[in-house]
Amino acid sequence: MTLLWEKLARPVMFGLDAERAHEVGIAGLKAGLARPFYKKCDDSQFWAIERFGLTFSNPLGLAAGFDKNGEVVGPLASLGFGFVEVGTVTLEPQPGNSKPRIFRVPEQQALINRLGFNNDGAKSVAARLKSMKRNCVVGVNIGRNRSVSNEDAVENYVECLKEIHEVADYIVVNVSSPNTPDLRDLQQEASLSQLLEALKAANYELGEKPLLVKVAPDLTTSEIESIADICISTGISGVVATNTTITRPGIDANVAERIGYGGLSGKPLKKMSACVVRTLYECTDGKLPIVGVGGIFSAEDAFESIAAGASLVQVYTGFIYGGPTFPHDICVGLAEILRSRGFNSLDEVVGSGR
Repeated sequence: MTLLWEKLARPVMFGLDAERAHEVGIAGLKAGLARPFYKKCDDSQFWAIERFGLTFSNPLGLAAGFDKNGEVVGPLASLGFGFVEVGTVTLEPQPGNSKPRIFRVPEQQALINRLGFNNDGAKSVAARLKSMKRNCVVGVNIGRNRSVSNEDAVENYVECLKEIHEVADYIVVNVSSPNTPDLRDLQQEASLSQLLEALKAANYELGEKPLLVKVAPDLTTSEIESIADICISTGISGVVATNTTITRPGIDANVAERIGYGGLSGKPLKKMSACVVRTLYECTDGKLPIVGVGGIFSAEDAFESIAAGASLVQVYTGFIYGGPTFPHDICVGLAEILRSRGFNSLDEVVGSGR
């Protein structure tokens, strides 16, 4: 099956514009074309896993950005993902930035995107998820509308949370996308505290669900420590680390100039993401669950993120390059690593540094 993807399907998909290929992939998943690749990842020794009050069938999730509108959660779970994060979802529907807005950098197994939260809006996504039969944990990632200023962002986020609250198993507050003007300013101490306090209050009124915040990889150590302190003091359930980077590590300068602005994901992000995960884990003494995401392309990559302090891991670009067998291969490989190194549970690995 892996050869089928590598020799036949991927060359065809990569011959298309990146966003068009994504649309074709979503359509194929909807049509059931991935059924030959469906496999369970339920190793009885190491999975299932309890995290912030939820039970995950395995520690591998699909990061927000792939299934923005909650259209193919079921097929994705059937490929082996233990959880799928839908979004980013905004209160009002919006088209996102102008095209082209997704670019492959195959030499570095990377992507650069400047999508800009294109999505159907919170009401439509909530209705779709409500009618869907669940076969995994479903998170919903929320952001502010482009037309809303940071001064009015709190109300926009709160109303979005209210719309999707019923259908989300957990909720992620995205304040770190580089593709919505000034959004990352919401990571600053005063702004983030105000936003998270308001969302925490709304979440409590509706019936508490795990509430996480997604941060950028481009933060300084002091900024990471400040965010960690805010999360602990407000009782936030966890952190997703990290989003894409506005820097271009390992990318040819001519390629970077040709593509232009946007967030970089993929293998070049691995070290940056791991550094943020490790810093968050250390400055919170492991008390704040972390979802590690960025540059995970193998079971060993996933293991290293968990050893750095992640309780769960997510992938996106690795899945784009690796294809439909990727989630199953990661889960099986990760279990083999744990078994071969004498671990009895995933919890023993978290933050172990080895």
